[in-house]
Amino acid sequence: MTQPRRGQKDNVTAAGSVRAPRARATKRAAAKKAGAARKTSVRRSSPETEAPIPPPAPPIADGAKVDLDEPTLYLNRELTWLAFNRRVLHEAEDPRTPLLDRVKFLAIASGTIDEFEMKRIGGLKQQQAAGVYNLTVDGRTPQQQITECYGIMRELQTRGEALLRSLTKLLAKQDIHLKRWADLTPAEQKSVRAHYIQNIFPLVTPQAMDPAHPFPFVSNLSLNILVSLKHNPKDLNVHQARVKVPIGSGIPRFLKVADGHTFVRLEDVMANNLDLLFPGMHVVECGYFRVTRNADVERDEEQADDLLSLIETELRDRKFAQVVGLNVNKGMASHQWGMLAAELGLDEHQDVVEIEGMLGMRDLTEIAFLDRPDLQDPPHHPVDHPALSPDRNMFHVIRDAGSLLVHHPYESFATSVERFLRIASEDPKVRAIKTTLYRTSSDSKIIAHLLTAARNGKQVAVVVELKARFDEQANIRWAARLESAGIHVTYGVVGLKTHAKVVLVVRQDYNGLRRYAHFGTGNYHSGTARLYGDIGLFTCDDDIGHDLTELFNYLTTGYKPGRKYRKLLPAPKVLKPALLAKIGREAEAAKQGKKGRIILKMNALEDQDIVRALYQAGRAGVSIDLIVRDTCRLRPGIPGLSDTIRVISIVGRFLEHTRIYYFENGGDEEYYIGSADLMKRNLESRVESVVPVEAPDLQAGLRYILDTQLADQRSVWDMQSDGTYVQRKPKKGSRARSCQEVFIEAAETRRKQARRPRRRKPKGPRRRNGGK
Repeated sequence: MTQPRRGQKDNVTAAGSVRAPRARATKRAAAKKAGAARKTSVRRSSPETEAPIPPPAPPIADGAKVDLDEPTLYLNRELTWLAFNRRVLHEAEDPRTPLLDRVKFLAIASGTIDEFEMKRIGGLKQQQAAGVYNLTVDGRTPQQQITECYGIMRELQTRGEALLRSLTKLLAKQDIHLKRWADLTPAEQKSVRAHYIQNIFPLVTPQAMDPAHPFPFVSNLSLNILVSLKHNPKDLNVHQARVKVPIGSGIPRFLKVADGHTFVRLEDVMANNLDLLFPGMHVVECGYFRVTRNADVERDEEQADDLLSLIETELRDRKFAQVVGLNVNKGMASHQWGMLAAELGLDEHQDVVEIEGMLGMRDLTEIAFLDRPDLQDPPHHPVDHPALSPDRNMFHVIRDAGSLLVHHPYESFATSVERFLRIASEDPKVRAIKTTLYRTSSDSKIIAHLLTAARNGKQVAVVVELKARFDEQANIRWAARLESAGIHVTYGVVGLKTHAKVVLVVRQDYNGLRRYAHFGTGNYHSGTARLYGDIGLFTCDDDIGHDLTELFNYLTTGYKPGRKYRKLLPAPKVLKPALLAKIGREAEAAKQGKKGRIILKMNALEDQDIVRALYQAGRAGVSIDLIVRDTCRLRPGIPGLSDTIRVISIVGRFLEHTRIYYFENGGDEEYYIGSADLMKRNLESRVESVVPVEAPDLQAGLRYILDTQLADQRSVWDMQSDGTYVQRKPKKGSRARSCQEVFIEAAETRRKQARRPRRRKPKGPRRRNGGK
């Protein structure tokens, strides 16, 4: 973005063409291909660039003693998460991705970096400020992690800026134009200025910075203009003012220019019309800046008298939390961003990043969702689960089937989960509904159905997790609304987050009370149910109903002594020991020459005890496949230790969010789904629910999902032993479909088959009495 030079009409030299300083290039050793027991027969692209690389782990001889606490055996949590973000960015760079979806992935990658800085960098800086210098399991201090993370974040920023320039040119060829103010015609400038004056200018509030006006509060992730002013060109005194760009609440970042798809950024319009804010003043220079604040400001709830008040205090604290990062545009005068760094308490060498291009590329979603279906993935419409006919009572369907699996977003959330709660709220035979609420949408039908149930005289109990990160305010609002309707609202167990996704419905059936349940791997959120890959289980299994009753009694009282679970594996007490025992059982089978097999699909693998157990199982000869979306501490392919372990990551149109755990168990196969990732916080500091899937046809469905993903040649990235990832490539001349495309087609096929009328077998001729 180019602004008029000094002395031109608007006296603006500000910027927008910005570039992040280049991180020091890190040379990397060629990744050694450690003898993998199972090699995939695919062509691969060059490995991604990633710095720094952990030292190679030496091969381990058979029978040699292994120190499983050795730091080189573990990858860093923060760096492996950034590696995931790199894979997301690659989807934006990949020409196979439709153009507007490339813009979408660039926006997602930018937004997740913002969240990473708020949560992870903020947390590391808190540790540093508190004098915490404990080493991570991979042997790093907080400062080492901050330094290495910043290097990768700036490399990703540079790639994103270059990509935006490339995408802008490609968009222009498709008649979608992202223009600078200087590139607009005089008539277009006049039209945009008139729109700005009429619809946005009244919302803008300039703030001076001088002895009478202290440095203003700058909100998290807000976009701001820093303006240097004089009363006249000869005045020796320079005044400073801050102007917040009022994005949000219906005000877009990209203003439409006349008809068609031509846009100009709002901050560019404001910077070139500063005469409206400062009439008669001389604008010396201006620049853009954006701050990121720490989101990790949790207090000790065990010391709180009122958890609701505690969370409200945390939200206020977060609003005014320490600034952990500052982005400025390339071209902002050094004395300007130096002043900003000083006022915000930042290290101008470490914490300030110059951006060449657009600050806050997450707002590119406005462009990504333009009405141009020819530049996007084909529209996807979830289908109804074939068994859930609208003509039959859903409780009867579940009772007859015993259990049902629903695969989102390929099968509809609205006609399965939301329908389940709607029918429960209206069915006169339903006596009680109990559910957990972690995240839900602003227009949630889940909430509406719970309110209806309460009005219909049913007992309704909801466990609301107030500390769901970035959803605290919404959950406080929902909790108040539910309580006002007479619903029993609790906030879970002190010291533990409630992350389980479960619904329990108690119904008066023909033969007595029967418990119907839903277990999910994702939140009860209709929006994310269309974007995230998740699994839901409906069941009326008596043992599972018993266990879920015990779990809700624990959640509403916090009393845990003596609780016996028959099938459910809840965290924090049962799940981790159970998983370690199952991994150990596979290792023992392999040592005895029997087949040992483990497949685990999750978002993150971070817990050291689980990683250690998997290493031991791998060394024993267990064949292990790990489908891990982002963070993964385990290093596959180390000869003598993990050469029977394969780790893959899948990045595609939908966010992979499903958790499936499979164990061979000597031929008596076990399948589990649930809410828990294999992270220390999930296994030890949260209430999670993992449930067995026992019906053979449902197990086959889960195995189909796992096998399809393991065979994917389009969306899979194979992890190397040094922690880098290599994307699979289809054979030359062939077009491989992603597993998500396969799932879309499979769901549609199931729907069509269910609608196909069944042919009746012709009956043979009737026999007369006595006939032969």
